[in-house]
Amino acid sequence: MTEQTLSIIKPDAVERNLEKEIKDFFIKNNLKIADSKKVKISKEEAEEFYKVHQTKPFYNDLCNYLSSGAIVVIILEGENAILKNRELMGATDPIKANDGSLRKMYGLSIDKNSVHGSDSLENATSEIKFFFK
Repeated sequence: MTEQTLSIIKPDAVERNLEKEIKDFFIKNNLKIADSKKVKISKEEAEEFYKVHQTKPFYNDLCNYLSSGAIVVIILEGENAILKNRELMGATDPIKANDGSLRKMYGLSIDKNSVHGSDSLENATSEIKFFFK
């Protein structure tokens, strides 16, 4: 089934100029980039974006981090795009991520893991709407 999902190239990867490498990785793995833009969001916007995590201990740090610099938001499209993107990203902790995954290749730490991806069709829909109104 063809789906759309949201991917974010996080501040640590943008600072290291990895935007082209990451986009090329998606394309090489049969995901189409339907739309993309570089943005800077406020702490309040990050809090709204990550509100599903507001009860978790890492919530504040996550919001501070996402709003700490420019990010690239991408709408990816393809067959089972949500699951495919999750597999391409790898585990949240780069140390535990599979070889060849984005987080293994580019992640610096569990907090600065370079990319975000929607985890469900429902979240993909709302996350895309959040950035692409």
